Amino acid sequence: MTGKVVEKYEGILSRAKQLASEVKPKKTSLEPPVIDEDGSNVLKTGAEAVLLKIAAEKISLVPDGFQINPKMVGQLARRAKMGAGEVPMDWGFAEAMAVGSLVLEGTAIRLSGQDSGRGTFSQRHASMYDTRSGERWSPLTELRNDKNAKARFYVYDSSLSESGVLGFEYGYSVVCPNDLVMWEAQFGDFANGAQVIIDQYIAASEDKWQQKCRLVMLLPHGYEGQGPEHSSSRLERFLQLCAENNLQVCYPTTPAQYFHLLRRQVKQDIVRPLVVMTPKSLLRLPAASSTIDELVDGGFQPVIDDAKIEDRSAVKRIALCSGKVFYDLEASREESNDGRVALVRLEQFYPFPAERLKEITASYPNATQLFWTQEEPQNMGGWTFVEGRLRNIKPENVELRYVGRTPSASPATGSYAIHELEQKQIVDGAMIVDTGEISAASEPEVSEKIAPAGA
Repeated sequence: MTGKVVEKYEGILSRAKQLASEVKPKKTSLEPPVIDEDGSNVLKTGAEAVLLKIAAEKISLVPDGFQINPKMVGQLARRAKMGAGEVPMDWGFAEAMAVGSLVLEGTAIRLSGQDSGRGTFSQRHASMYDTRSGERWSPLTELRNDKNAKARFYVYDSSLSESGVLGFEYGYSVVCPNDLVMWEAQFGDFANGAQVIIDQYIAASEDKWQQKCRLVMLLPHGYEGQGPEHSSSRLERFLQLCAENNLQVCYPTTPAQYFHLLRRQVKQDIVRPLVVMTPKSLLRLPAASSTIDELVDGGFQPVIDDAKIEDRSAVKRIALCSGKVFYDLEASREESNDGRVALVRLEQFYPFPAERLKEITASYPNATQLFWTQEEPQNMGGWTFVEGRLRNIKPENVELRYVGRTPSASPATGSYAIHELEQKQIVDGAMIVDTGEISAASEPEVSEKIAPAGA
């Protein structure tokens, strides 16, 4: 019996080899290289106010007879106030508005991850449980679209098998390219367990397999003093995979930006994966909030200029950053009330928004320095990706410098005290100006773990 099985299998392989030899290559000559597109365009992705109202009410009202956890009563009341525009919205609410409005418009959405129903940081609460019966209630799954019965929202708490789960979601997104399929890592570094799927399939999906997908990867990222394993989503790894317009890599800093980014993933004509560096401490930071009106109009901005600069001619230094560190820099400037440093946020790394950045830097006529500021070590994060691109677009009289941690084998220190010291020195290195004529001599002293400006 065994011999027959082996013989049958060898026959299959022989026929496959013969068929492969008969296939003629499609390419007979080298094709011209693909030019990276400019990512400066802003697509209008606002949602109708009536749809936002429906979604806000759905996540705020408890069904009759449902015994909700007492800890959630205040949360639901706050949701209702956010929907009414009485208080600023947080990240969890903005995400719910994106999901709810898309479902009502006819888009099917699925989200999976280790703790996606609750949210790793208790920020989502897409699913809640009756304290007596244990029955699960997911309010957004009750939303319907009259024309598309398949437009539903599904959220799944998956096992700690990142490679298997992400592989499944990738396949699902290929088969259903018009759906919004999202996978969330409990912490960004959990994506390490799915690296083979990212490298072999997601990043090279169209080039290797001729398959397109809208898969979204949500990766919590940010230096909070929680140690090496809970700091970095390995942003640099994804940036190294970017080529031929294959990916979108973004690091949004406001709930409204996140809202428009998710909606853009469905509304844009081009189909490709999206990698999002999502926040941890910013989930509840009062400064990192948005208003309901910001969801009705506008779109995701690849670059956010400094709206607090009153006199652009007074700016001598542009501190360009991405993500959470912006709020540390802004807090420092508010304390010093120094209008000579402009804070510009790069919200999208790839496709790189060169034209918009060029326009913004040129709008500060007396700026002589452009400081790329990041939390990550110099060999990680965005520096190695943006350095050459920034040199190509900055004015000739503007000097490009780096401010951040020195190269390191570990993503972060394991000591909270050292983390706090490093973070302060990064902020000081980017923001402190001793003289009106900014020069290298005006920079503060830094420890050996912090790369001085100009390193």
